[in-house]
Amino acid sequence: MKHSCSISFKSKTYQALVLVSLILILLFKWFIYKGEFRQVGRSILLSRFRPLGTLEEELKLPPKDCDLFTGNWVFDSITHPLYKENECKVLSEQVTCIRNGRQDSLYQNWRWQPKDCSLPKFKARLLLEKLRGKRLMFVGDSLNRNQWESMVCLLQSAVVSPGKKSHKKSGSLVIFTIEEYNTTVEFYWAPFLVESNSDNPWRHSIKDRIIMPESIKNNGDDWKGVDFLIFNTYIWWMNTGYMKILRGSFDADPIEYDEIERPIAYGRVMKTWAKWVEENVDSKQTSVYFMSMSPLHIKSLDWNNPDGIMCAQETLPVMNMTNPPYVGTDHRLFQIIANVTRSMKVPVYFLNITTLSEYRKDAHTSVYTTRQGQLITPQQQADPATYADCIHWCLPGLPDTWNELLYTHIISHS
Repeated sequence: MKHSCSISFKSKTYQALVLVSLILILLFKWFIYKGEFRQVGRSILLSRFRPLGTLEEELKLPPKDCDLFTGNWVFDSITHPLYKENECKVLSEQVTCIRNGRQDSLYQNWRWQPKDCSLPKFKARLLLEKLRGKRLMFVGDSLNRNQWESMVCLLQSAVVSPGKKSHKKSGSLVIFTIEEYNTTVEFYWAPFLVESNSDNPWRHSIKDRIIMPESIKNNGDDWKGVDFLIFNTYIWWMNTGYMKILRGSFDADPIEYDEIERPIAYGRVMKTWAKWVEENVDSKQTSVYFMSMSPLHIKSLDWNNPDGIMCAQETLPVMNMTNPPYVGTDHRLFQIIANVTRSMKVPVYFLNITTLSEYRKDAHTSVYTTRQGQLITPQQQADPATYADCIHWCLPGLPDTWNELLYTHIISHS
């Protein structure tokens, strides 16, 4: 009897195991056909193999109503810089200040801290996942190129194999490709956004800059279909209070033009740009951003340094952050583009980098840069009143913060 009971128990156990196996197989197939198995498996793998704290950090996004552009600069040598100058081979000689002889590096260690929230930690692989199979393009002047170089450095640090990234130039377009993610980070030279006689990316040092405020070069064909478009235009407007507007054709001899006040010309250009966006951008596919003005630091009296020479030898930001210093930014143009973007049917995200950048008198390339494509010599460095560049920014440096703000918006809204 005992032997018979043992056999019966084993039989029932075997049947139970078979039943459980069948149920597991059915559940397995159900997950596959429902398309959820991959998602579940991916979640388990990520939770097991991500570094401790990664999931929590990804969720620490600022509230949607938080003002990211009002805050303070905080010295933080632990988390900043976000990459090293000598490890980013894409950086141009124009922005590699340490390599070009700058002795101090504190400008790399400042982190922007919004007043009522915090920016999320920059995670290159997270952003690359958001950009997988997509194109991100900066369109504008050399300050947008400055930001493009920053973005490439921020992203390329996550790609270990040199063979999986490439860099090429084609006309007005510079393309950095990350093959592993099938994504490109691009820069398109268009200093006024509209057609001008300064559209050649290699030969644009022209005394009389003339624009066609109602015409975009090639109808903006190179911008169409891009997933993330980041526009800017400002610094090329600041040479004179009046802008030259083409009358007729650039092929005419002599070329004829009218001169109108800067804000009027800027308003016409912004109207043309907005019209292009609304006619050519599908907001379901493309996110559009506009970067506000990147300030200059030309007069050291603006930050109460009567003995200074422009931005040369400045090693700290403006430390009184109660109010930003007045450094000559044309806020009339700021208001024009702010009003235009607010009134557009296609959503345009206006990133106000102006005020936070006005504090950063310390972060310019100064005399540690190039001039007309040639590295500034020691003799020229000794004459900062003539040679200091107080327009562009060292990298790593301030443009990384601009990209942290852009990154925050992309990961929060995609």
